[in-house]
Amino acid sequence: MIAAPQTALARRRVALKDDPFKLGVASGDPLPDGFVIWTRLAPEPLAGGGMPHENLEVDWQVSADEQMKQIVARGTAIATPELAHSVHVEVEGLEPGRWYWYQFAAAGETSRVGRARTAPRADELPERLRFAFASCQHYEQGLFTAYEHMAREDLDAIVHLGDYIYEYAGREKLVRKHSGPECSTLDEYRNRHAQYKTDEHLQAAHALCPWWVTWDDHEFDNNCAGAISEEPGVDPQEYLARRARAYQAYYEHMPLRRAQFPKGPDMLLYRSASFGRLAQLAILDARQYRSDQPCGDGNKPPCAEALAPGQTLLGDAQERWLYATLDKSPARWNVLAQQVMMARVDRKAGDEIAYSMDQWPGYEANRQRVLRYFADKRPANPIVITGDIHANYVNDLQVDCSNPRSPIVASEFVGTSISSGGNGSATGKDVEATYAENPFVKLFNKQRGYVTCEVTPQQWTARYRVLPYVDQPGAPVETLKTFVVENGRRGVQST
Repeated sequence: MIAAPQTALARRRVALKDDPFKLGVASGDPLPDGFVIWTRLAPEPLAGGGMPHENLEVDWQVSADEQMKQIVARGTAIATPELAHSVHVEVEGLEPGRWYWYQFAAAGETSRVGRARTAPRADELPERLRFAFASCQHYEQGLFTAYEHMAREDLDAIVHLGDYIYEYAGREKLVRKHSGPECSTLDEYRNRHAQYKTDEHLQAAHALCPWWVTWDDHEFDNNCAGAISEEPGVDPQEYLARRARAYQAYYEHMPLRRAQFPKGPDMLLYRSASFGRLAQLAILDARQYRSDQPCGDGNKPPCAEALAPGQTLLGDAQERWLYATLDKSPARWNVLAQQVMMARVDRKAGDEIAYSMDQWPGYEANRQRVLRYFADKRPANPIVITGDIHANYVNDLQVDCSNPRSPIVASEFVGTSISSGGNGSATGKDVEATYAENPFVKLFNKQRGYVTCEVTPQQWTARYRVLPYVDQPGAPVETLKTFVVENGRRGVQST
């Protein structure tokens, strides 16, 4: 444990009202020589944090053992009121490919101990990477029991694909209630993030291992598209000012590096991450740079606007970056970690056709360019992991999905929500129609849960972990189904 810290706060005997580490700890974005460690001082999490309006020192240390006796790095960070007394330490100088433990101290109190690991050396081909991915954790609609189970798994990392918070005002007759109105001010976004971070199971999952994070829409505003609101008549400049506040609160509560520090309404969140030569993640941002949803949004048949060449989900700069990143990748597995479903799933039975205009089919030219890149450039073993939709899907991706004989160019694993949508269901009237209309869909299921992926040089194994309910504690978890992609063979196989 960290000895009683001689911080400026302690020296001047400025008293805090309660334990300042109520939001837990987290680590993220591992490199071969280090990782980010995070905490935020907040003795009153739902009341702006409850901290004095001044800079405060926070001691931190990293140990080679869980008992925190073999200290390998330590220092002092400054928690400032301008960043809600959050702390982001970029730890360096560690050994590659091994586990470490970390802890913070301030005001005579110590945080829980978190666990993090460094990435393998860039030239190493590790035997295994095991990670989980998740998304869509609406606090009001269900408990975070999925994280309770995830925190017990043997994971090297967790990937969060967006909708970490929901911005909506508190509603009645739900499992639990948001504190405050719909988020618009910086304090409201801060309090909402803090409310989510008070969940014990979410804290346990953060303390388990490093996270790679990206956002979707609810970290800011539902169905946001660049600087365009889903609500008509919203002034774009005010919308961007609100986005700046949302982005700042997001940064303050995530284990992100200085490179992701927001600049007003802009935040460079897309980035690559490597686990030696075994896997490379291209972590995408499908919200900040996209065109407006075409055809009035919703589920619609194809229209000229959705098919327009300039209709973009990624934006030109991010799309160029993606291809350049894949071009130079030495990895056995190339992963796109992103928000919305890439497969063009028909949502209507029979002769009618309806595609989601908020997902990749609403940006068909951009979708086709990515799929044709997979087909023509043939990066090693492309895998797409996806969140957003509150359902489990497994999809074979084809350039021409209307032709069953079209070659498979990649595999897509879509994970359901942690809690959004409530208890969910293992069956539904749309299940048979989904399979009938979309032969490339290999799994469709609406239960809650997450996906664990075990990656070796020989194969990718995805296990769909589901819970029967989220409206009360104690839900068990089971593996619904397991899918495999073999090295050098495109397309998923059910085991």
